[in-house]
Amino acid sequence: MNTFLLEIVTPEHLVYSKQVNSLTVRGVNGELGILPGHIPLVTPLQVAPLSVKADGVTVSIAVHGGFVEVHKDKVTVLAESAELPKDIDVERAEAAKERAERRLKLQSKQDEIDHRRAELALQRAVTRIKVSTGKGQQ
Repeated sequence: MNTFLLEIVTPEHLVYSKQVNSLTVRGVNGELGILPGHIPLVTPLQVAPLSVKADGVTVSIAVHGGFVEVHKDKVTVLAESAELPKDIDVERAEAAKERAERRLKLQSKQDEIDHRRAELALQRAVTRIKVSTGKGQQ
């Protein structure tokens, strides 16, 4: 068997559920490639596109934090939010990116909480743009 079940779940709904050939995610320690038969593991995810290969087609999905849980024949991505390319509003993502970049330029490092929020907003916007334009594939 050269596939495994991939489910991408957010608190609101099931975003993706399909038998896939491979998955590439960006964990906190770097990129992680998952193939059928991968050893079980759980690791936190960065805000970054993940890449899914199924039926010879590679799709990127915008994932905004969460965890990946790998079992023998099933992988679950528990994400704070996740978006398929068709669900992303590129203009809105571009506007969010510009807002975050402006906030980062204007802020002093003393306001660490706002700075971190702006950095995360920028990461989410860039991830959405990459996925929606097809540039999120590794």
